[in-house]
Amino acid sequence: MSFVTRFAPSPTGYLHLGHAYSALTAFDAARAADGRLLLRIEDIDQRRARPEFEAAIFEDLAWLGLEWETNVRRQSEHMAAYEAVLQGLIERGLVYRCFRTRKEAAEAIASAPHGASDDVFRGEALPPDEEAERLARNEAFAWRLSLKKARAALGPAYFALMFEDETGPVRAEPDKHGDVVLARKDFPTSYHLASVWDDALQGVTHVIRGEDLREAAHLHVLLQKLLHLPTPRYQHHRLILGPDGKRLAKRDHAATLRGLREAGRSPEDVRSLLANAA
Repeated sequence: MSFVTRFAPSPTGYLHLGHAYSALTAFDAARAADGRLLLRIEDIDQRRARPEFEAAIFEDLAWLGLEWETNVRRQSEHMAAYEAVLQGLIERGLVYRCFRTRKEAAEAIASAPHGASDDVFRGEALPPDEEAERLARNEAFAWRLSLKKARAALGPAYFALMFEDETGPVRAEPDKHGDVVLARKDFPTSYHLASVWDDALQGVTHVIRGEDLREAAHLHVLLQKLLHLPTPRYQHHRLILGPDGKRLAKRDHAATLRGLREAGRSPEDVRSLLANAA
């Protein structure tokens, strides 16, 4: 079996040690398996994505000593493809328009009669007349995946969804995500939809990413089944934590690879820092 993995950063800031660990983990795994490493730029967040951050990604990864295939995929260049995938789900009745704001969705979750472990949104399409009125008023909406319709479409197969990760076979539990947003009125995709589609399109066999995305696999397996796509093997690695014990994040101004390089650190220093990081 061929081994194809990817590193898929978002150009919304400079890479930090957490990104370096994920990139190096994928690179080392591909090299050990005599496989392929792809680089994908997940730049669907056009409000925050910037060309200078994308250029820095290439510079930082090259400085670390990584090599990747040159056919780099930029998600912003493939919006029509994601829109076509979404349209297929719409035509099959697997998604519905949800006009609730994020605040209203959170309030609906809080007021729903469920247990504390069921803290997710579940909804349904509005009656046609009401939906038509709200569309006529040009109200914003999100396209949500209907778990109810997904269960009906898949039948018993819905309850037998499986994937493999570093722990072994795992039974997927997409219900824990509720009816997730797959797109919005004026934007044809979300991270979940674009990532699943791209992994299949690019022939990714092994998805290597952080522990913070472990739960996403349960949803991604469902999307793969609904879209008739293969399910890759997942590996979720530990997160690199900061001095405060929290995972590194761009929004918290974590130390960047750019800054470490300018301070005279070497790629070997970075590997050493990562090996000793919490």
